[in-house]
Amino acid sequence: MHLVPADRADRRTIDGHRVCEAIAAIGDADRLRTWAERFSLLADANRLALLLALHRTGPLAVSDLAIATGMNDPAVSQALRLLRAAGVVAGEKEGRVVRYRVVDADVRGLLEHCGD
Repeated sequence: MHLVPADRADRRTIDGHRVCEAIAAIGDADRLRTWAERFSLLADANRLALLLALHRTGPLAVSDLAIATGMNDPAVSQALRLLRAAGVVAGEKEGRVVRYRVVDADVRGLLEHCGD
């Protein structure tokens, strides 16, 4: 039970070796928080729709994403602003048009399993 923090070491366990394996699987708090934030981004159906559209079709502009998802342009822009701030998407400007794409490899991996 070498991985059990001192504040929990006095508790009775059933399978001590599995407790250590579980602690190792959970990992450090910062990594856990990062994944929780990623999942919270995906937990919103509109943001997930935007990400799936971008992942499956490649770079798209706000107006095209609005049509594809049924959202209005300001709602798409707001969602993309949040996703961009989290480092999940990036925009590439071409003249007056900005096309967005998914840039987070971990999120792309998760999106591979969605929508099938």
